Formats: sequence, structure tokens, C-alpha cells
Amino acid sequence: MIPFVRTFDFAYGRRDQVSPLVQRVVADNPGPFTFTGTGTYIIGRPEAGAAVAVIDPGPTDMAHLDALLAATAGRRISHVLVTHTHRDHAPLARPFAEATGAPILAARPPARETHASGALDEEEDGDFAPDVVLNGGEVIEGDGWTLEAMLTPGHASNHMAFALREENGLFCGDHVMGWSTTVVAPPDGNMRHYMASLDAVIARDFDVLWPTHGAPITGVRPFLEAYRAHRLDREAQIAARLSAGDRTIADMVPVLYAAVDPRLWPAASLSVLAHLTKLVEDGRAVCDGDPGLGARFRPV
Repeated sequence: MIPFVRTFDFAYGRRDQVSPLVQRVVADNPGPFTFTGTGTYIIGRPEAGAAVAVIDPGPTDMAHLDALLAATAGRRISHVLVTHTHRDHAPLARPFAEATGAPILAARPPARETHASGALDEEEDGDFAPDVVLNGGEVIEGDGWTLEAMLTPGHASNHMAFALREENGLFCGDHVMGWSTTVVAPPDGNMRHYMASLDAVIARDFDVLWPTHGAPITGVRPFLEAYRAHRLDREAQIAARLSAGDRTIADMVPVLYAAVDPRLWPAASLSVLAHLTKLVEDGRAVCDGDPGLGARFRPV
């Protein structure tokens, strides 16, 4: 079982000092895919005049913009960092950057549609364009802090996490979430890439993970190992449904997600598609045509 963390102390718009070098302000955009809302992180020393970075300014929400400007007043914003271009993370980056004079750093936006259906409210911010394109491995420095860009595709093809060296922590965006498993939705989401990225994060042996939604994860290794085991178990369940005679995603989802609110089945269908696509790539299943929500699959 994944040891989910679903409670933490926060208030919308309030600046909380959550570690010596990290402050958090939560946007008022709760939902089935954002949990309590988008947590924007401020990296750096709290004293006046210090240069700080801001990670994931969040959705288009002027109240949250005002809260971020108040939370960083008296300090210099040196960088605005965005983990990926979904609309609960990226749209406020440009207004915040324009208000503070800071450059936006992020991976290049994807060149194709983000999801196979409108089942998710994590659609792409189509207007997003970084000032500096990150590819992974870049080092970003400020007053007493060092961030390393870590490419973590899977949830999104352009997903970038940021490692804070001084605290051995990772701002993991939506790659890992403490309150839920992460949605991997084709065509932009890719399960093979996700599993490889998850292994890369496990190998770094971080002391703390800071998801954009929800509480920090402090028992990192057992949490990530359970997260990985859940994905492998789901893959095995899907392979078993193929062997049992199911041929479509619509056949599988009511069985695999019988205990889940049916309103979430459209999102679950995308996750099943991601697993099935990986099984086809692995040579363990075949598909009539290209993998898609309406395709027919069978085991090899």
C-alpha cells in the first residue's frame, strides 16, 4: 500500500515557512486533479534583499498573483521555474515574471496534443513560452541555494523537477504526489518514460519530495518503492484482464476500478491506455491499429 499523505497545515494565500530555504503559498484551485490546490514554492532566504526563485506560479488567478507578490515583497525574484505546462502550473508565470522582471525557465512546451480526450482538467497552457529552455542538468543558483534541473518525463513529456542541493530535496511537480498516484495520459504522457523517470528519482535518494499539490513526502524511499510497485501491479492486472478475454479499455476499467468513483473512470481509462501502450511496446500485447481509447487489444 502506498503511504499517502493527505493532511497538512495550510491556508489559501498564506506564506508558510516549510523548511529553512523553502516557503509555500497555496492557490485556491482545489479539484480532483489538484487536491487542495497548486502549491507555489519560494526558494531562498527569507530576509529582505535576498534573491529567490519561484517554482510553479500556478493558474490564472489574480488573488494568487497578489499573494505571491506579497509573499516575496522586499526580495529579488531571480528565476521563475515551471515544472510543466499544464494550466494549473504555468499560466501565472508570465504575469508574475512581468511584475517582477524575472526570466521564466522551463522545458520546451510539447508539440502535440496533451491528452487523448477531454477527460482531464489538466489541459495544456497553449500560450506558454519560457524565456530560457531547460533540457535537464542545468544548475541555477541564488543567495545560499542551488537548484538542479532534472528532466522527469512521463506525466508530461516536458516535465522538469528541481533538486535543491542544500536540503537534498526535490520539487517534483506532478511526477510524484503524496495524496494520489500520478495521471499518465497519452499521447503526451508516456508510461515507459514515467517508470524510467521514477527509477531515476529513486536512485537520487532524496530526503524530501515537495509535490506541487499537497504535503511533502519525507519517508521518500519507502513511498517511492510503493509508488513503483503500484504501477507494476496495475500493469500485471491489465495483462491479466487481457488473458481473461477483455479486449477494450471500456471492458477493463469497471473491473479494475470497481472501488473508484465512476466519475473518475475517464481519467482511469487514460492510465489504462498508457499501460497498454507500454505492453504493446514491450511485445506483450498487440493492438488492432494504433493504441487508443477505442482500440482493441489482445495478449501475445
